Amino acid sequence: MVVKYKRLVVFCMYVLAASAPAVARADTPKTASDLAREIDPSARPHTVAELEAGILVLPKAPISTSQRGGDTPIFGAVGTGDATAQLGLHFLFRGGPEWAVGAGFLFAPRPTADSQYGGASGLQRTHARSYFSFGAEGRYYFLHLRKIEAFAGLNLGGVVIADRFSTDAGPDVPSILGTKEVTMRTEGYAVGLEVGAAWLFSDRWIAGLAIRSDRWIMPSSPQCSPIGDCTTLSGVVDAFELGLTIGYRIPL
Repeated sequence: MVVKYKRLVVFCMYVLAASAPAVARADTPKTASDLAREIDPSARPHTVAELEAGILVLPKAPISTSQRGGDTPIFGAVGTGDATAQLGLHFLFRGGPEWAVGAGFLFAPRPTADSQYGGASGLQRTHARSYFSFGAEGRYYFLHLRKIEAFAGLNLGGVVIADRFSTDAGPDVPSILGTKEVTMRTEGYAVGLEVGAAWLFSDRWIAGLAIRSDRWIMPSSPQCSPIGDCTTLSGVVDAFELGLTIGYRIPL
């Protein structure tokens, strides 16, 4: 019986000795960085998935002489170049409260069209031009409050332009004999600056505004099809973007 009591006492002493470091760790005061992470979610690393909807404006690049200003859902025609609605996604890694890096893409789901385009063929034809851009971006948050942030950044990537020419006249034929649409693509580089602001309306959700000024570097000479349909953007093209964003933060 005495031996059993001795074993019980030894076991209790072992349990107390093992739990002592945990108690000591629990009583250790938190550092300033630990408190900052608890108070401000942006102070700890996390990723952000951001959806953007807005407009793209090319002030000096109309799709034709008869179609200027483009066609946007809310603002209508904008300027004398081309303008269209734009959607996109951004994926960012926020390593700290002051910086973020990531990548994303933007595209125009509703390109501007000119139904009076004839080209060299003289047929009744429609010309539309769509845009797709992608690349990397970096942001520096120069204003960082509990619920409001503002940033400036740089983006670098590529852009793909698709000029689509479709013939509206003539009978329909089986696709094996050909189609009425011709697509001429142009690829180039894109570099630009951006500024924006964000409102953290919960620990996970962010709403914001982004403005970008881009410069597209396209081939110096256009490419043309056998019937005279040519790409419509060449050289250096200025582009401006305005977008509303909604994002979801995923802590790491």
